[in-house]
Amino acid sequence: MIFVVIALGVLVGAILGLVGAGGGIIAVPALVGIVGVPVADAMATSLVMAVASAATAVLPRLRGGIDWSVAMAVGLAGVPAALAGTALNALLPQSVLLIGFGLLMVAAGLRMLRPLRSRTEDPERHRGWLFRALLIGLGVGLLTGLLGVGGGFVIVPALTLMLRMPMKRAIGTSLIIIVINSLAAAASHLSVGGLDIPLTLAFTIPAMVASLVAARLAGRLPGRSLQLSFAILVLCIAVVTIITTVVALA
Repeated sequence: MIFVVIALGVLVGAILGLVGAGGGIIAVPALVGIVGVPVADAMATSLVMAVASAATAVLPRLRGGIDWSVAMAVGLAGVPAALAGTALNALLPQSVLLIGFGLLMVAAGLRMLRPLRSRTEDPERHRGWLFRALLIGLGVGLLTGLLGVGGGFVIVPALTLMLRMPMKRAIGTSLIIIVINSLAAAASHLSVGGLDIPLTLAFTIPAMVASLVAARLAGRLPGRSLQLSFAILVLCIAVVTIITTVVALA
């Protein structure tokens, strides 16, 4: 089973490095459905992986690939929301969390299939960008704590749709936000439960290596190709998550 965990780590890290999202939305269902890890443990492991892999994947993008003003606004707004989401997580059944997870992915994936009219200028130049960034932060932070994911599958569409950010810059900015939100959510999750250290290391270390390699590759790919890949990935995982959860309840 350890080889399955390592393989999943490589897959999750590669996707996170390529599209700045997808780590948690793959990690949680995969660890639960394939490895048999309890949802709470899968979420804690996913958050630790998200912090490490996103921090690694952002390294090739540090020069010119990140909008730091937006990243800080969204990330800091998301910290208290992530803590609130973690508290709410403890009150809801696992099946409700997974189905809600799947429905959110469907909405994000369908919207990302459509071409985005991204602009090349900085989002700070648009009136009201800070207010929209804070709204994104609150929503993403809540999802991070509630579902145990980095939130990239929501951050990337939100940055491109609400702030008209170019796709490649949205990916780099998303990685910074994932690190901030996941750190807050991971600390909160670990304060109310434990962490399977061997499982987390076997999952996180391969994910870090794969995310760095994939991040370097992503710089050579067109933004539209990354967008479509992201959308298809999210929709596939959403369908599998919803179906398997409903079947388990039947």
